Amino acid sequence: LQVESSLGPYPCICGLGFWADRTALHEAASHGRVLQLKQLIESGASINMVTVDNITPLHEACIQAHPMCTRLLLEAGAQVNVRTIHGSTPLCNACASGSLECAKLLLEYGAKVNPSLTALTASPLHEACIRGNVEVVRLMIASGAQLEAYDVHFGPPLHITCAKGHMDCVRELLIAGANVNSKKFHETALHHAARAHMVDMIELLVEFGANVYASDNLGRKPLDYTTPASSSHACLEFYESNPLSLQQLCRIIVRKTLSTRASEVIGQLNISRRIHSFLQYCDHPSSPQDT
Repeated sequence: LQVESSLGPYPCICGLGFWADRTALHEAASHGRVLQLKQLIESGASINMVTVDNITPLHEACIQAHPMCTRLLLEAGAQVNVRTIHGSTPLCNACASGSLECAKLLLEYGAKVNPSLTALTASPLHEACIRGNVEVVRLMIASGAQLEAYDVHFGPPLHITCAKGHMDCVRELLIAGANVNSKKFHETALHHAARAHMVDMIELLVEFGANVYASDNLGRKPLDYTTPASSSHACLEFYESNPLSLQQLCRIIVRKTLSTRASEVIGQLNISRRIHSFLQYCDHPSSPQDT
């Protein structure tokens, strides 16, 4: 007797349909035992066998960041977009483990960078932002990850990145065109940065146009989540009293208008390197002769 699933036909086992307990293949993939995994594949082991949680050996290899095992499974025909019972794909697992190598392999074999979100799982970009590996975040963005993908728990990727305090990842998202004032229940990324008491992050968000007066569901501004006399409190208090310069506001408008194409379009403009550097939020002009 066989039943059909999104993974194809599998034999019924003990009345549980096509599910099975963890196999030797799962164990080898999880522990990075490349030789054993290769021997099991060559002996005819089913590479797409799933556990009761719909976890495949490929999921195991990716969550444990074993690129060689991941490659072996993919070359043998492992399903690249299979989802666990909670909705996680192998790419979600690779991003959660911070494995750039596994993520690249999965994308080469057709992994979806934007799988549909469920109430129990986050997108690969969300997982990369939680982990804080800027190279994986950069890869997801370059591969077309949706910057405003909304997770019911975390909101958009920018929110969870700020909450976790991953400054480099926050910058990557903003440069790529993420909406600095995106909201989850009226809460913004700046609220998260204020809670984390990260002055550098607060300044970065404000420079990209974060609204210092935004109120959440409790009617609280980012300033209200800082401690009086703290540096983060002083920083937000300063920005509330001193608006950005016209030059800074113009940069924000230009990038907001261009949205996710901002970096690409600005790079093609016939402008001086100094203006280019300013629009791209670079710290210094590329060359002293552009002064």
